[in-house]
Amino acid sequence: MTTAAKGDTLAVSPADQRPRQHPRRSVTGTRKIIAAVFLLPALVLLGALVVYPIVYSVYRSFFDQAGTGFAGLDNYKALFSDATIRTAVKNNAVWVVFAPTISTALGLIFAVLTERIRWGTAFKLIVFMPMAISMLAAGIIFRLVYDQAPERGVANAVWVGVHDTFAESAGFPKAHPLPVHPLKPGGGGSFVTKQAVRAGEPVLIPLVGVAPAKMPGDAAPAKAATGGDGKITGTAWLDFTKGGGGRPNVVDPKELGLKGIKVEAVRDGKVIASATAGADGTFTLPASADGAVIRLPAANFAEPYNGVDWLGPSLVTPGIIGSYVWMWAGFAMVLIAAGLAGLPRELLEAARVDGANEWQVFRRITVPMLAPVLAVVLVTLMINVLKIFDLVFIIAPGSSQDDANVLALQLYRSSFGTDADLGIGSAIAVLLLLLVIPVMLFNIRRIRKEGRR
Repeated sequence: MTTAAKGDTLAVSPADQRPRQHPRRSVTGTRKIIAAVFLLPALVLLGALVVYPIVYSVYRSFFDQAGTGFAGLDNYKALFSDATIRTAVKNNAVWVVFAPTISTALGLIFAVLTERIRWGTAFKLIVFMPMAISMLAAGIIFRLVYDQAPERGVANAVWVGVHDTFAESAGFPKAHPLPVHPLKPGGGGSFVTKQAVRAGEPVLIPLVGVAPAKMPGDAAPAKAATGGDGKITGTAWLDFTKGGGGRPNVVDPKELGLKGIKVEAVRDGKVIASATAGADGTFTLPASADGAVIRLPAANFAEPYNGVDWLGPSLVTPGIIGSYVWMWAGFAMVLIAAGLAGLPRELLEAARVDGANEWQVFRRITVPMLAPVLAVVLVTLMINVLKIFDLVFIIAPGSSQDDANVLALQLYRSSFGTDADLGIGSAIAVLLLLLVIPVMLFNIRRIRKEGRR
């Protein structure tokens, strides 16, 4: 700045007109060194809990079981040569394809269908409620749901109820004659009379081994049949007196008839007549049965239908995926419903005005506009199922655990126990990391693309 005489204009140089420069600071207004101090604890925890375990797992995967000898790629070769680990890889692929897809599809359906109904919020709350349950508790619940016994397992109770509605079940499983009875094995689980029957001579069909719970509730005291009109008559009854005192091959007063048991008259290997015993165990065959033998078909004694072996080798993986969908469909529904609430309604209404039906609106407008939300849900669930462990460990019984095996479970089995091999376990952990990385990269690219819009 130059000083002028009194009355002259004050001249200021351009350099003096520039604003005074302040010390450079970070975006938050704090110095970088202070920001580093605050970030240091988080960076230390990140390094100790994330970076170091990853680096050590990669390092340990190149050593043998004892950890003293360099194994090279042998542990990784074992991942694809061991049958148990190959099953785990295959099952993980099934999980990644089906579990996220089904959960997302159900979440989309629930979100769309409950959008306009009055009790939609209550329905969403019920569907989302399983998310409040831990994987451990859900595993215990579905272990009981899939129990083979219909009296305990809900799935088989429903399945058996439907089956028995359309198909007749066996009446007397494990029933059989005593050696002193006038019956003998007839092959294939059936029983036949030791001698041919004659008209006018009542046929005796005594059996034992019927549990009281298996007896028909409306079974009546057995009644000795009387011959007449040239027909074949007889009695099928439980030859057992509760409390003792009964006589074999004799219809005693306290003994019950085997209601519903089927009898057949067989001659030369062909069935010529058949009948079903009444409540008192009596039955009648036509006169054409004279001289034939009486056969009790094996269907009378077959074990009752006990449903499906949900936790058997062939169905254990779909069954566990079903329990996962039960838990996570609510999560998908809530996220999709939030995205659905943000859709511009004028576009939907314009499509309806133009003549589009609800299916066309859903397929061509709703789903494309929800694509970012659906991608978030699908990718999140894919990452989640890659590390699924607890549901498989709890639900699958020991006899089927190899068939339901997944990588996270195999990682646990290989890394712990008396025959632990930390080299194999570390290789599995690295494989899981490599499987997750592409999904994470896809998610990051999608997020960046959304941010540029």
